[in-house]
Amino acid sequence: MKIISLQPSISIILDRLGCLDSLAACTRYCLEAVPALRERSLPVVHDSWSTKVEELLPVRADLVIASVPYRQESLTAILKSGRPVLALAPRTLEDIYQDIRLIASTVQASSCGEKLIAAMQSAIEDVKTRTAAIPEKPLVYCEEWGKPLIQSQLWVKELIEAAGGVFLGEPGATVEAEAIAAADPDVVLAAWCGAGNRVPLERIIVQRNWQELRAVTSRRVYCIADELLNTPAPTLIDGLYALAQAIHADQHPDQFGTIASTSVRQIHQFSADTSTLR
Repeated sequence: MKIISLQPSISIILDRLGCLDSLAACTRYCLEAVPALRERSLPVVHDSWSTKVEELLPVRADLVIASVPYRQESLTAILKSGRPVLALAPRTLEDIYQDIRLIASTVQASSCGEKLIAAMQSAIEDVKTRTAAIPEKPLVYCEEWGKPLIQSQLWVKELIEAAGGVFLGEPGATVEAEAIAAADPDVVLAAWCGAGNRVPLERIIVQRNWQELRAVTSRRVYCIADELLNTPAPTLIDGLYALAQAIHADQHPDQFGTIASTSVRQIHQFSADTSTLR
């Protein structure tokens, strides 16, 4: 079985299953997410959002696996390639587990798939246990895009709750800056798709007139590397650690390890105090 992977989540899952040899082509984002792929000289194609039939046709493969986000044009191109297509559209953690099972079954690695799922579930339960004793349940606003403001997906809501926070708003919905200001969250998190950890925290606070938010005055505004929250793959566990680190940094600094500490960028690293944001 040779597979064209059109999203990094798919390549990450195949890597964790020990099945990178199944890949016939992947995206440039897959090369960033799975460095071991850089040595394989695979054909590089565009992702599920922008792929074209012309680049898929020359690749010798048995199956195309795609995942969110999609566009109608890219779906049409994928179908026109004439190969079987596995189109994934996860919303919840349970959906992601089922996608891992499906991919593992496709590459005849079902046992490894179950072990991978069990490891993810165990890690989530561990964080739940560690944060359950913390009395504060902060109200957390988390966004995956800034223009317009789009709130993070349902699986991120589940991870925030596992990390001992309360998710503000409706997952995946567009929201106005004024509505967030009225809710006055304890913690503000930004994980913009494609932005890595480069969200301009100070600038968006000024642009949205959020200077007086509780999260801002207490310096609980953070950027989390987007690949840790927006990629529906086992790397979400690193995202969970980053969330827990950000939500509870004042009670338990650095208790969630090196990955969390290096993946969370806090606003006060750029400002001595919040008066500079005005």
